[in-house]
Formats: sequence, C-alpha cells, structure tokens
Amino acid sequence: MSSSSLIDDSLREKIISRPDVILEDQDVMRALVAANERSMGANIIDLRGIAMDRLEARLDRLEDTHRSVIAAAYENLAGTNQVHRAILRMLDPVEFEPFLRDLGGEVAGILRVDAVRLVLESVQDDEDPAIRRMGDVLSVAEPGFIESYLADGRNAAPQRPVTLRQLRYGDTGIYGACATYIRSEACLRLDFGPGRLPGLLVLGAEDPHQFTPQQGTDLLAFFAGVFERSMRRWLS
Repeated sequence: MSSSSLIDDSLREKIISRPDVILEDQDVMRALVAANERSMGANIIDLRGIAMDRLEARLDRLEDTHRSVIAAAYENLAGTNQVHRAILRMLDPVEFEPFLRDLGGEVAGILRVDAVRLVLESVQDDEDPAIRRMGDVLSVAEPGFIESYLADGRNAAPQRPVTLRQLRYGDTGIYGACATYIRSEACLRLDFGPGRLPGLLVLGAEDPHQFTPQQGTDLLAFFAGVFERSMRRWLS
C-alpha cells in the first residue's frame, strides 16, 4: 500500500483513533459500501452486500413498528388519563342540575368535545318546565327514538354499546343551534335497569376525524358504564 494519502492527515488520524464513529454513522457507511461496490465492477455480485441490505431493510421495518407501538401506547395512556379525569369530575356534584351542567361544561372540556347531549326516552313532554330548566344538555324523546337514531334509517342489526361515526352535520333535535358544526360523534347507549326506558349519551365534535368507526371503543364503553351507574342513582 502506498504511503501517500488522499485525505487530510488530521482527519485520517481521527478516523484511525475513532473507527466506531464511522461504523455508527449510517450515511457514511452507505457511501463507503457504495464506493466499494463501484470499485469491484459490474460483473461481481457482492452477496454479503445484498445480505446486509436486506438486514438493514428489516431493521428499518422493525424500528418503524417499534415507534408505532410506542406512539400507540402513549396515545392510549393519554386517553385513559383523560377519561379517568372526566369520570372524577362527573362524580363530584351531589345534585342533578349541577351534574348536568358539569356534563356540558367541565366534563366536555376534559374530553375535548364540542357538545355533550343526554337523550332520555320518556312519555313526558320535552317542554315540561322541569326539563327545560336543565338546559341544552338534556332532551327527552319518545320511546324508540334512540334505536331509530342509531340505525340512521337503515335496517341494521342490534347496535353496539358505543357507535362512532362521521357526519355531514349534526341532528338539530339533539345538538340544537350547534348542529351545523358537528362533523363526528360518539353515541353511548345507556341501560338504566329493568323497567326503565333506555338513554343515549352523545359526544359531538367539529373535527370529522375525532370519532371514526375504525377507532377502539373500550374507554368510551367504560365511561358509559360509570355514567349509567351515576344516572341510576339520580333516577332512583
């Protein structure tokens, strides 16, 4: 080997003293491997280089999967904390009217939704002063409304406990004046026990991607279960 060098002496000394720096730099290593392949010529197949490329591609896929799993875990943890905080806030009031007021205020803010509506099926008139006093959060519907609303005009199988869907606009009967801004919603079916008509808790969002059918519903189902138990206390 010739003693003459094409690189600066100080740089050469750094490389010799710290070869690990070169090995850990992927861009530098790719450039060295590519230069080595060019020097061998087009008629030589470097099986070791092919194997290394495949291993590198597999490592990249594993790293992508690893990042995706970590991101999903953090997102799930954040969602769990969010629902837990909303439940604790929901359990604070000791009277029904503050309970409903918090539902459309503090609880909605914690869940980061733009509207929360509680629909109760009843033969009682929605214009009853006692109901109107509860504000926009509570509305009363005739028996069978919830089943029809969740089916959305289709002859569908029995609905799931939680339904997530995107909308062109919200239902004015539920959302009132803000219906035109609602683009997605989570519908939580409520069972108040034997002898009682069902209820529906609706979370509406302006973001069309906040609630989509592809999302998991475990946390919302848990929230609905706690809400059911709270409502049974008020209804009793």
